[in-house]
Amino acid sequence: MSARPTLAFVGGFLGAGKTTLILAGARELERRGFRIAVILNDQGDSLVDTKLARSQGLAAGEVTGGCFCCRFSALMEVLDSLQAHRPDVILAEPVGSCTDISATTLQPIRSACPAYRLAPFTVLVDPARARQLLQPGADPDLAFLFRKQLEEADLVCFTKSDLYPEAPNLPTANGRQVSAKTGQGVAAWLDELLSGELVAGGHVLEIDYEQYARAEASLAWLNLEAALELEIPRSPAMLLGPFLEHLDQRLTAAGIPIVHLKVTDDCPAGFLKAALCMNGQEPTVEGALDASSASRHELLVNLRAAGRPELVRNIVESELQRLGGNLAHLRIACFQPAAPRPEHRFARVVEASA
Repeated sequence: MSARPTLAFVGGFLGAGKTTLILAGARELERRGFRIAVILNDQGDSLVDTKLARSQGLAAGEVTGGCFCCRFSALMEVLDSLQAHRPDVILAEPVGSCTDISATTLQPIRSACPAYRLAPFTVLVDPARARQLLQPGADPDLAFLFRKQLEEADLVCFTKSDLYPEAPNLPTANGRQVSAKTGQGVAAWLDELLSGELVAGGHVLEIDYEQYARAEASLAWLNLEAALELEIPRSPAMLLGPFLEHLDQRLTAAGIPIVHLKVTDDCPAGFLKAALCMNGQEPTVEGALDASSASRHELLVNLRAAGRPELVRNIVESELQRLGGNLAHLRIACFQPAAPRPEHRFARVVEASA
């Protein structure tokens, strides 16, 4: 390990398991005696992942209102603020619909921020999503983003190996299989990430930014924050389970593909997160599944779906009302991401400093 903090970006398409692997990696590194910080990123605000990271005791910063490339100055400010925790390793998660990370984020950091040691750029691949997007009839916008993310990876990890033991056949170098749930491959991935033997930011894309903007704008991006007071107390599991099920059914009936849906419930009885990556999928759950009933629930919803923002918003709002009770607080935003306009973009790889 260098005396400089190691900065490791972990990218990949929406729902690839970036946050889950980052948190598993953070726990493993803490067991080894390292101090860890994480940075989350989103086009909106009210992030499920930041709340989850802080609930696990991690020093967590966030860059909101745009991707790292468009909010590069904000990223630098968050990095500076995290220095108070004296981290040995900082794990940073770009927005799952973003690409061109090497040219717009890694190369500028290498050029202007010698205080950090850049680790190889890891791109995560959900095997189920890969098979879906590699089919001939796949959504061309989503497939474009997926392919471009692969092209700039220094290191590819196939996630969820506990569910998908066979890695997909991709037009990329051999990848590593990992499972944040079972721990398979996590320690070996970290060893490779921190070894200093792999090139960091070794690829700069050729990319059509007009096509990139169209691809990102094909998604509806919804963030919701609400405080719910129930007359009849319910457990987080009994609240989130039916909410996700009904929301999935409504979006499916409207012909709106779910790209990633994450919901948290923070109540006096405990904290629970549930997520799914496509319509009809069984949700993955983290946290206090056995928490008892409570009257007050603080909900966060992050939904990325391939549909019109106004329709997505109407469906989510109606399902929130269906939960009953009184809404003591509600913030909701649903929009299409703006065209990416990076603060910096390097046309070639910057030579690493000693």
